[in-house]
Amino acid sequence: MPIPPEVTGEEIDPDVRQELMSLPKGLAEDVSRNLVMVAQLIDEDPEKAYGYSRVALRLASRVAAVREAAGFAAYATQKYSEALAEFRAARRMSGGVELWPVMADCERGLGRPERALAMAGEPEVQKLDKAGQVEMRLVAAGARRDMGQIDAAIVTLQSPELASGAVHPWTARLRYAYADALLAAGREQEAREWFGKALEADKDGATDASDRLAELDGVEFVDAFDDSEEDRPEEDSVEETGVVDDVELDGDDRDDREDRDGDKG
Repeated sequence: MPIPPEVTGEEIDPDVRQELMSLPKGLAEDVSRNLVMVAQLIDEDPEKAYGYSRVALRLASRVAAVREAAGFAAYATQKYSEALAEFRAARRMSGGVELWPVMADCERGLGRPERALAMAGEPEVQKLDKAGQVEMRLVAAGARRDMGQIDAAIVTLQSPELASGAVHPWTARLRYAYADALLAAGREQEAREWFGKALEADKDGATDASDRLAELDGVEFVDAFDDSEEDRPEEDSVEETGVVDDVELDGDDRDDREDRDGDKG
């Protein structure tokens, strides 16, 4: 797959570059450039990102960072079985637990919420950092909802992190998930309050909390530029009226018109 010449591979995370040092220099550069493309495209064009991840995987399948990138690209394209396999491989190579929540979410994607819930109770969760533990809580709540256990999902999300007034990168998503669960349970007033709190924390627009609030308030947005042809007033054409503003004529055309008007007189 073609890579823009301005992508050098130097843009890659230093930790990943360190992992790639085990490869020959030319190969490491090729792999890093493909990984940069994965990172750049995974949100806006997941299918293309997936293609670049497959190239990197073919070149360096024994590098944990490559297996992890391939896992996230597969996950972004909803290839959950493939993503889970790549995440497991990356975890075996690195020995870390950071991928545990997304592995559990792959189980949800495969229609196995009970396995996701089982993973939420494993010792690995205690080894996660705060962001990872919150992510695991979100996955567990989602699994509860998958199983139709909406009240249990609400309880799962009730935590010190939810009650805290401090704002972290995961705060908006946690509050949003709680609001959405409350709404699903028919607790509309509480849901509105928490969508508002999610919006307060959502500085990067990671959620559609503002739209959900507007929906609850009965606000309807109308596209001012989406008028149908039937709604537009008909405009008289030049052929129908014979009227043309002088500013639209150049000098020769204006003289011709004046001559014709003189002949008529």
